[in-house]
Amino acid sequence: MKLNLLKRPRIITSLFGSIPVFYACDDNYVNYMLVSITSLIEHASPENKYTIHILYTSVSEENRGKVLALATDNVNIQFDDVTERLEKLKSKLHVRDYYSATTYYRFFIPDMFPAIDKAIYIDGDTVILSDIAGLYSYNLGSNLVAAVQDMLVKNTAVYGNYAENVLNISQAAYFNAGMVMLNCSQFRKDNYFGQFIDLLNAYTFVVAQDQDYLNILFQDKILWINSKWNVQMTEEFIRKPEDIAIIHYNLAQKPWHYENGKYFDYFWTYAAKTVAYDELKAALEAFSENDKQMDDQYGRNLLSLASEEIINEHNYHRIVIPDVHRQTTRQEIVERIKQFELEGRFDEDVEDDPPGRTLMPDEIDYLHKNLNARIRTRYAFSIARWFMNTMISKRQLIIKDIVGIENYRRLQSGAVITCNHFNAMDTFAMQIAYEKSRQKLKGRKLFRVIKEGNYTSFPGFYGFLMRNCNTLPLSSNPTTMKKFLFAVKRLLQKGQFVLVYAEQSMWWNYRKPKPLKSGAFNFAAEAGVPVLPCFVTMTDSDVPGEGGFPVQEYTIHIANPIYPQSGKSKAANIKYMMEENERVWKQIYEEFYGIPLTYTTVKNNCNI
Repeated sequence: MKLNLLKRPRIITSLFGSIPVFYACDDNYVNYMLVSITSLIEHASPENKYTIHILYTSVSEENRGKVLALATDNVNIQFDDVTERLEKLKSKLHVRDYYSATTYYRFFIPDMFPAIDKAIYIDGDTVILSDIAGLYSYNLGSNLVAAVQDMLVKNTAVYGNYAENVLNISQAAYFNAGMVMLNCSQFRKDNYFGQFIDLLNAYTFVVAQDQDYLNILFQDKILWINSKWNVQMTEEFIRKPEDIAIIHYNLAQKPWHYENGKYFDYFWTYAAKTVAYDELKAALEAFSENDKQMDDQYGRNLLSLASEEIINEHNYHRIVIPDVHRQTTRQEIVERIKQFELEGRFDEDVEDDPPGRTLMPDEIDYLHKNLNARIRTRYAFSIARWFMNTMISKRQLIIKDIVGIENYRRLQSGAVITCNHFNAMDTFAMQIAYEKSRQKLKGRKLFRVIKEGNYTSFPGFYGFLMRNCNTLPLSSNPTTMKKFLFAVKRLLQKGQFVLVYAEQSMWWNYRKPKPLKSGAFNFAAEAGVPVLPCFVTMTDSDVPGEGGFPVQEYTIHIANPIYPQSGKSKAANIKYMMEENERVWKQIYEEFYGIPLTYTTVKNNCNI
């Protein structure tokens, strides 16, 4: 069955002096991996050097001896223990059917081996019919992975729909992770292991598990290579020998369980050359009709899981993927902002929110007395954290500096936090400032006042966060509003922080402070707590963003707290704190941008 290659690739070896190839294994899979390694070695060119790494937590000394005995003059084999790394994640790893925790080991490769720039990972249920150096010769460039389409997803409607409607990945752009080449240097540089952990905390994929995580993390950064490097059982045709480099006996179609399957003769050719041959034959004979029925059931279970996820209203796509389809282009928004400033319509949003409805009293638990509300909040924050970290890693959210963090840290009581409102993501900037203040360590939380319609009617990802991330929605219902006012006062007096966008409107990337409304200062005066004025300034980055406009680099300015003055009436303190907030924002704006604060407003050329 060995292919006669006209020319074997000669490779410039890595810093390790060899081509790194990784497997993940436990005692249950050693015999099958022996077959794969035997086939790899038989096709390895004597002109190249190879190091086969076996990632493991528990493999018996006897089984390790079987594998290590395969080493040759130019093929080194070593076992690498991942126990310590796995223990930190084990409780979060979802496994089922044929899957075990070993399927996640490939995520450890880049950080465990910092001297390796790129590495090949191969599942143990494979047979290799070509020199693996040919795969290693691919230039990854800036791509994170070299891979082949997953044929089950490509050829099966349910799984194709799952990829598109749950993962938000095109059916044709979903890869099979049973054979991949990883760009380890880029993986480390962009901290993809950290992104994997964040996503693992945020969402549990139950269909393809680790493969789904890889596809989410690596989408749009895939080098698609010749499919001969991962010939899968779910292809709809039989290949000629010259069109096969690696056979992958994926899913339940295992040659050690069934006779006379597709490409099974290749497996048995190399199995006969291993010390495991008799055991493999015995396993084939012992695989009962009941075992085969269980395999069928596993297949039906997988289809059912995929179908359930497609219709699940809380699936990944519906919760985590933000809504990116807007009715208005960014250029139109910029022009509308100019018009609104000219007309002095500072308290009106320039972007159309979805139609809202009235928030009724029994719909909201402002103080999170209900256990379910607290659970949803923890879940929402885990997703928000993953999303925020992803945005930061992709430089779609850039925090350049935080100035005056000591003013936040010195607060000894609850406070109303004010901030200019210029982007749906500015709440992430304020979350980062809050976390940097270390007030979280004192048990103080950050709450956010939001509009009624944003709570009741906003769709998608942001809507999910608005309903669950410590938000305090306003309401047009008087009874609900009484609950709101009571909750805000109670939270402030208990030492919590309440973020209020006191301008009342959001203008995309608008750099000037807008005139303030009195609500935030009423909350502070009523509770007897200070206002902490925060103002975010912006500079253009070199990263293209929405509508071709550059992503903004944010500097968060945190000014001195403004305390209500003793002896003054509530009304007088509201006026005092609001005017002082306006003065501070104006000063920050003029000092940072080096220009006076003026407006184009025709009716009343107001200057804050």
